[in-house]
Amino acid sequence: MNILWDFDGTLFDTYPAYTAIVKEVMGEANVTEKEIFAQLKISFTDAFQHFRLTEEQIKTIRKKARSLEPKDLKPFPYLVDVLKLANKNVIMTHKEREGVAAILSCHKLDGYFTDMVAGDDGYPRKPHSASYEFLHEKHGIDLAIGDREIDILPAKSLGIKTCLFQNTAPGADFYLENYKDFIRTIK
Repeated sequence: MNILWDFDGTLFDTYPAYTAIVKEVMGEANVTEKEIFAQLKISFTDAFQHFRLTEEQIKTIRKKARSLEPKDLKPFPYLVDVLKLANKNVIMTHKEREGVAAILSCHKLDGYFTDMVAGDDGYPRKPHSASYEFLHEKHGIDLAIGDREIDILPAKSLGIKTCLFQNTAPGADFYLENYKDFIRTIK
């Protein structure tokens, strides 16, 4: 099985850190972390628009997010076990390549991935399917796993099976709350 992975919120549990950054930058705004988290899980753009953040606030959030230390961003439990089951693992992310590579290397996960399309590779942002199409043509993707609806829409448009991780939005072929369940299903 060849799996296309989203990065943030799918491979690594990064949203709590991003939520804290947005909350900090918003200051005294009467918004809960739960509300921020929910909006970020739709998309960062959606959250920025929803909370009517200024360009300066957005710039600060992006700068703080890029400055997070790789050691502080943890992979989800049992992820390595799932990665080992695949023939090929590839990543499609909006993060910059250098940042992703540093995080993967820090956690000794870089050897599990065959290929990646990163945010600075020039492809249109999800839900546009160009990056998925590139990876599918090159690697014959069987399953796309993401934590947001925008992660599965490109795969669905290409006829690739989809899995939503920790998200029950309609439209996915499969749903997982944790990777331990994935391992049990496969075995």
